[in-house]
Amino acid sequence: MIKGFFLLLIGFFALEQNTSAPPALAWKTLEGIGFDKRFVEDMNDYFLFPEFTKQIKALEGKTVDVEGYVIPFDKTGAEVALSANPYAACFFCGKAGPASIMIVKLKVKNTKLRTDMYKTFRGKLKLNATDPDEFYYILEDAIMMD
Repeated sequence: MIKGFFLLLIGFFALEQNTSAPPALAWKTLEGIGFDKRFVEDMNDYFLFPEFTKQIKALEGKTVDVEGYVIPFDKTGAEVALSANPYAACFFCGKAGPASIMIVKLKVKNTKLRTDMYKTFRGKLKLNATDPDEFYYILEDAIMMD
């Protein structure tokens, strides 16, 4: 009887550890990166390429939570931009840097998201340090948490 209770207790603690929430990413952390300005011949222009911190690199491929302001741009609802700031002050309007926004690739399409809705998303973080046509941060297989 005692052995069965002990095994049940161990199982409960193991289950508790496996159901813990993923880390919440703060925009301050995401924006705290360096930049390397490089010329891209195909585009005949200079671009800022991110130099990610060790802390951010350690999160690549991991499931994380990120909250921010939604900026829909895909009519199919498969992707949205997520910004640290409301649309009027976001990267596209010139009041913030390129590390203050990410692309969220939704696991399930959602056409009901509207500009400046404040939402939390959970997904796998992908870092982009080479493609100037893509955001620095990509949240893949994302689900909306609220």
